[in-house]
Amino acid sequence: MISVLVLLGLLTAAVVLLVVKLTRRGSGSTENADGLLIEQARRGQAGADRTSFSSLAMHNVPPTMSDSYHRRR
Repeated sequence: MISVLVLLGLLTAAVVLLVVKLTRRGSGSTENADGLLIEQARRGQAGADRTSFSSLAMHNVPPTMSDSYHRRR
């Protein structure tokens, strides 16, 4: 019984530690222009990847015509 309580105590402490760390970290935006340009490029690439690798895009073409095949070379 004591070992179960110790385990639950350690898990609770880990959760509290993670919550405190994540709330103190802050999620502010980037302050300089270089960081903003990097964020904008990554956001655009993520949107293009979502379009290229969607289920509709991947399952309605022959295997050698998909974007994933052309990106491997």
